[in-house]
Amino acid sequence: MKSSTELQKNLSSIDRKGYPSYKTLQGEYDFRDFLLSIDYVQGDPFASPSQISVSVAHQKAKFPSSYYENPYRRIALQDHLLRRFGEKLIPYSFKAKGSGKSGLLAVSYCPPQILERTACEITDSHIIIRLEAGFPANGRTVNSRELEKMLFQFIPPCVTSTLYYRSLNAQTLESVINLADDQHFIRQELSRKDLTAFVADGSILPRLSGVSQKPMKNSIPFTSPDSLRVTLNLPHHGPIMGMGIPKGITLIAGGGYHGKSTLLNALELGVYNHIAGDGREYVITDDTALKLRAEDGRCIKDVDISLFINDLPNKKDTHTFFTPDASGSTSQAANLAEGIEAGSCVFLIDEDTSATNFMVRDELMQKVISRKKEPITPFLERVKDLYEKASISTILVAGSSGAYFHAADTIIQMDCYHPLDITEKAKSICKNYPCPSLNAPDFSLPGTKRILFHKRPHPGSRLKIKTQGRDGLILDKEHIDLRYVEQLVDSEQTGTLGQILRYTIEHFGGRQKELPEIIAAITTLLQTKGLNAFCGSPHIRTGYAMPRIQEVYACFNRYRE
Repeated sequence: MKSSTELQKNLSSIDRKGYPSYKTLQGEYDFRDFLLSIDYVQGDPFASPSQISVSVAHQKAKFPSSYYENPYRRIALQDHLLRRFGEKLIPYSFKAKGSGKSGLLAVSYCPPQILERTACEITDSHIIIRLEAGFPANGRTVNSRELEKMLFQFIPPCVTSTLYYRSLNAQTLESVINLADDQHFIRQELSRKDLTAFVADGSILPRLSGVSQKPMKNSIPFTSPDSLRVTLNLPHHGPIMGMGIPKGITLIAGGGYHGKSTLLNALELGVYNHIAGDGREYVITDDTALKLRAEDGRCIKDVDISLFINDLPNKKDTHTFFTPDASGSTSQAANLAEGIEAGSCVFLIDEDTSATNFMVRDELMQKVISRKKEPITPFLERVKDLYEKASISTILVAGSSGAYFHAADTIIQMDCYHPLDITEKAKSICKNYPCPSLNAPDFSLPGTKRILFHKRPHPGSRLKIKTQGRDGLILDKEHIDLRYVEQLVDSEQTGTLGQILRYTIEHFGGRQKELPEIIAAITTLLQTKGLNAFCGSPHIRTGYAMPRIQEVYACFNRYRE
């Protein structure tokens, strides 16, 4: 390892030379209080930024070991340190001048959801922050004096003010760890109390706008109906009251603009923990919950959709259904079958984004078009079997069709953002209306999917990945559309999915295996080695976040190859 003094000498020696001279700086340097590593140097000032990492030994950082003794505490601490480091770094970005990306200093942007990221990692010995830096240049000539400012004047104060326990507010830090404990406790209580979700009284569910995750100002705080109110005695917060949504079939009804979809959106993101102040920090959903929707045009490859679709006119086998361009109903049926294979115990469905013929088929339609001429078994006729025979609960938003009132176990009406338990009232009214005819074929769970990756790269070569924000990625010219995988919240999760898919092709290409077998191997690697198992060398590891297993399945199932 070299000293920081040697780094200064090297900087002086390459000043005003060609930009590739920066590559001689790669390596690790001792700055006494921390280690600085130049992991990757960009090819020119207009290319993707260079990658730098800083690490502080636990003996110097002196955070209590109890703060990172288990995964959920460690992830919460990593998230907090990354946010604080990012805040300190903002004033210094582009203070060093030059062409192209010269002077850029940045870490991963963090939404309100708390995710495990490569940008901040707590190992057995160190706390590591990985950041991007635009090495300064005049044209394409090295400007090492400006880089020296970045490395010796800008980054060190950010490190000392955020990665040392003595520099942080101990009370604030303790509250971060306590919140992680409380959120973990609620997740455990869901299964103990047979609940699919919990929404605390006082939660702020509406967002500032459709493109903002900030809580809406002056919005109506959530208050649970008395009949669904449960009290949880959290380890640090103490008693907290809120609405517990029981397992089974829950219908969320109400007029337009009264908060139905807002509640469902909070529940679908409740699979993640949220930071304090977001308004949804005590909105906790079963972490296997999956948002289902129609997805016209998606590719379906060898999926068993026979639970919902059979006897197609073209005689296609719906036990191993394939289409490059799915309809609304077939795509939603495939999404559900894939969700079952992914181990989801709760399905979240919004009537607005569902295929009508997949969801319901009314009495008149059944009389006009006989069942023999209709290959679709609507979800209405399967929803009870999914719970009673497969232990899969459903939370459904409906505002136009009353077909699900008969099937629902719990009915919640959203009235000006206030939830009302109208189960008894609705069931009483249902007596005056005939129960929809249910003539579904026998229930059986979809078969397990077998996959064969035909591609396998030549030894020594790697498939190229290009991430398109949160919405998708390109792997070796093949586009994977993830726009409608709505529980992906960060483009860094999308990048990780690309790395996992590439790893799988490289290791399983040319071999036919069951998809759960492959996912199990990936899960083991994630649990034992973390994201680094897939993201390669240090300069590649900046900017990745952990997806759920449900999203790994979704990515694989949308890969046309």
